[in-house]
Amino acid sequence: MLTNDKFHDECGVVAIYSHPEAETLAYLGLHALQHRGQESAGIVTSDGMSLHIHKSMGLVADIFTEKKLSRIRGTLAIGHTRYSTAGDSALLNAQPIMVQSNKGMIALAHNGNLTNAGEIRARMEAQGSIFQTSSDTEVIVHLIAQSREQTLPEAIADALRRVEGAFSLVMISPDRIFAARDPRGFRPLAMGRMKAQGERLQDTIVFASETSAFDLIGATYEREVKPGELVIVGPEGISSRFYAPAMAQSSCIFEHVYFSRPDSRVFGRPVQESREQLGRQLAIEAPANADLVVPVPDSGVTAAMGYAAESGIPLRFGLIRNHYVGRTFIEPHQSVRDFGVRLKLNPVRSLLEGKRVVLIDDSIVRGTTSKKIVRMVRGAGATEVHLRISCPPTISPCFYGVDTPRKKELIAANNTIEGIREYTGADSLAYLSLDGLKKACHDGEKTTYCTACYTGRYPTNIVDVEEIQPATVDKP
Repeated sequence: MLTNDKFHDECGVVAIYSHPEAETLAYLGLHALQHRGQESAGIVTSDGMSLHIHKSMGLVADIFTEKKLSRIRGTLAIGHTRYSTAGDSALLNAQPIMVQSNKGMIALAHNGNLTNAGEIRARMEAQGSIFQTSSDTEVIVHLIAQSREQTLPEAIADALRRVEGAFSLVMISPDRIFAARDPRGFRPLAMGRMKAQGERLQDTIVFASETSAFDLIGATYEREVKPGELVIVGPEGISSRFYAPAMAQSSCIFEHVYFSRPDSRVFGRPVQESREQLGRQLAIEAPANADLVVPVPDSGVTAAMGYAAESGIPLRFGLIRNHYVGRTFIEPHQSVRDFGVRLKLNPVRSLLEGKRVVLIDDSIVRGTTSKKIVRMVRGAGATEVHLRISCPPTISPCFYGVDTPRKKELIAANNTIEGIREYTGADSLAYLSLDGLKKACHDGEKTTYCTACYTGRYPTNIVDVEEIQPATVDKP
C-alpha cells in the first residue's frame, strides 16, 4: 500500500432533500468529496416511508454502480466518504450508520472526532448498551435513541449537547434531513439549493462538507451551517435552532492549507484565495535567490502560484504527478531507491537541470517524503533546492477529526528548523509564520481558527492517552 507523509483527510458528508434522483446526486456529491476519504463510502436514501442503505470499502466510483444505485432510489439521501480517525478501518465502521430507534428509523453520517466518545461509550456499555462498531459516531446514535425528549429534533439537540469535540453531521429520517455543526465550528458544512425545474415543484436543499460538491450537481451555495446550529428540512420547510450557546469559533485552518479543494468555499472563504495568499506571504517572509518556483503537486500548486507572483520568479511544473496510482502496487524484486515517491512523482530534467529551485509544499509531517523529493530534484540536475512550506511547523497532533501521527513522529516537534533542513538535504528551509498564516486566511471577526497543530494549544479539554499527559488547553 502506498504511504503518504501527509495529514490524512478526514471525511466528507453530503445530504439531498427533495429530488427524484437523490441517490444519484449524493453519489456525485461524494465524487467531489473523494479527496476527504478514500477508505469507504456509503449512501442512505428514503422513499418517504423507509430507509435504504448501500456502503462498502473502496472508492466511490467502485462502490456505486448504476445497478446498485437503482436498488436504493429515493427522494432524500445522505452520503459519506471516510478515512478513519476514530475506529478501525473496516466495513462495520463505514458510514452512514443506520439504526431503528424509539424515534423511528434514522441514519447518520459524521465528519469529525468526538473527544469524549470513549467516556460516554464506557458508561453506556456499563448500563447494557450494545455497540455494533468501534466508531465514535455510533455514540451519537445511541444518545439520540436513549434521549427522553419526545420528538426527534429535540432528541438530536439533546444528544449533541452531550458530546464534545468536532462534528459536522447530516442525518436522515423517512421524511426529513438534519444538518448540524459543533458549537466551535471545527469542521465545514455548507448549505445550498437547486431551484425547482420541470415536474419538480419544490426546491432541492443540499448540504455538503465543501461547495465543490454543489458545483458538480448544479446547486447554488447559500450559506454555512453555523456553529451550534441544527438545520431541519422537512415537509413544512426549513427550520433552524441553536442547540447550544455560542462558543469561541475554532475552525480548522488546515482546511485552507491542505484538506479542501481549491475550488471550494470553506468557512465562507474561497480556498483558492487563501492558498494564493499563503504563497504570497511566504515569498515576503522567506525570499530565495532562485531561477524557478516548482510546486510539489498537487497540494503545493496554488501556494506556488502565489509565491511566484509575489517574488517574480517563474513558476514551472518541474515535478509531474501520476494520477493513476492505486492503493496497492507490485514492487520490483530489486530495490529501487525512493520507489514509492517515484511511483507518484517524476522530475522534468530539462526544466530542472542547472537551475536554482524554490520547492513549494504545503506541510512537512515526518519529513521522509520531503527528503526523497529534494533528493529527486537534485538528482535531476538542480544546483540548489530551497524548500519553502506554506504553513508553520507542525508540532502537535490533531484530536478534531484529522488522522495525524503521534507527537514523537512529527519531525518539527523534535527538531530545530536547521535540523529539519539537514535531514531533508535542502540548501535552505523556511516555513510560513503563524501570523502570516492567519493573515493569509483572514483570521478575524468572521472566522477564527484552530491552530493547535502549530501551537500545541487546544481549544477544548483533551487528555492525550498516547502521550500519557494532559494536552494544553487554550483558554478563550
